[in-house]
Amino acid sequence: MPDPRPACLITGTVSPYRREPFRLLAEREGVEVIAFDEAGPPVPGLAVHRVTQAGAVRLAASGRYRAVIAGLGGRIALPGAYLAARARRVPFVLWATVWAHPRTPAHALSVLPTRHLYRHADAVATYGTHVSRHVERHRRQGNVVVAPQTVDVAHYGAPVAAPDRQEWRRRAGAREDELLVLFVGRLEREKGLTVLLEAWRHADMAGSARLAVAGDGPLAAAVSRAGDGVRGLGHVGAAELPALYAAADLLVLPSIRTGTFVEPWGLVVNEAMLQSTPVIASDAVGAAAGGLVRDGTTGFTFPAGDARALAARLNALEATPELRQSLGVAAREAALALTPDAWAEGMARALALTGAGRSGGTC
Repeated sequence: MPDPRPACLITGTVSPYRREPFRLLAEREGVEVIAFDEAGPPVPGLAVHRVTQAGAVRLAASGRYRAVIAGLGGRIALPGAYLAARARRVPFVLWATVWAHPRTPAHALSVLPTRHLYRHADAVATYGTHVSRHVERHRRQGNVVVAPQTVDVAHYGAPVAAPDRQEWRRRAGAREDELLVLFVGRLEREKGLTVLLEAWRHADMAGSARLAVAGDGPLAAAVSRAGDGVRGLGHVGAAELPALYAAADLLVLPSIRTGTFVEPWGLVVNEAMLQSTPVIASDAVGAAAGGLVRDGTTGFTFPAGDARALAARLNALEATPELRQSLGVAAREAALALTPDAWAEGMARALALTGAGRSGGTC
């Protein structure tokens, strides 16, 4: 007989792009969310408990849940949730998000405990195939499924009116006959912005193309000093981003690997692709390693940190508008498959593999 209790999902923050996926999972599998940092505004149909990390562990150990799902965040919440599930003899599902462990002395202490979770979780749900490969290097018993990274497909994929598109090209300083290259993200070193600015100089397209940089951060001054052809747009809100993506001819996400960071996915890739905007991404971007950005099919990839390789990709796409168009069509088709429903389906499959799906009992 199926266990009537809900399952719980322990996470730090219920961010805007997680609300609908979480709601769909709750509707499908009877899941409650336990948030130890930020619960966000109420979501109809979704029960969210705002607690401390210790409070999250107490809830997981309370006996009210038939299974425990936990992400990799939370020094207390993650190991505590695993131990609580074991103590209550209910399945533990790990939500794995990284495909390279951070390389710092502090993070070195967490290598063995993380590998233990990879090996001993009853199931693992991952951001994409790149994370699955990383997990499977430390795991023998299978039960690894993809719950793909998703955005609000209806919002980012909605048609954009021509005047809105033209207005963003005007703000970016791009004529209709010029290539508009776009960066959207935090203006920080790990996002590869200095690599992009160097590539822009090597590409030498100032007379025929424009680079627009949307975002805030410590490298804003470097954008301001970049000279003709580069324009900083500052922070652009989610409501305006679809029109900005539609205005651009291509998006660049040139993230690099650092001791503390490897881009887990890069949701701006999904967002831009939903407007049929092809993407150039470094091979340090999860969306490229996970197969959304496929070189020569939905966009281009290049070795992280290689400014000259990125410049060559920029020059190639500037010279071939018909290639940009075909890449954009394929990009939209690929991004349309990564929906909140697909994420909920992946999580539901992980629960089912443990015997804790709504149609089955606990293991």
